[in-house]
Amino acid sequence: METTVATIDLPSSFLTATKVKEDELDTFIRRSLAVELYREGKLSLGNAAEVAGVRNKWEMLLLLNEKGIPIDYTAKDARIDLETLKEALGR
Repeated sequence: METTVATIDLPSSFLTATKVKEDELDTFIRRSLAVELYREGKLSLGNAAEVAGVRNKWEMLLLLNEKGIPIDYTAKDARIDLETLKEALGR
């Protein structure tokens, strides 16, 4: 996966205000960005999972649920994922 590096300046109070440890900042920002962009409809579930750095769509669904974000995951999406899984497993 190709990545883009972004540098941002945050006030020194950011870590204290968010109660995030400095070594967890990258994960915190990636997940926060993914959740917000998904909520705004700017990222699909799969793209949000990639930005958040989670292993799969299911982990992204758990993260969205944890943040109280309504899930835009239809029965059609589930069927497509099931077919993909069947192909991957050779069934």
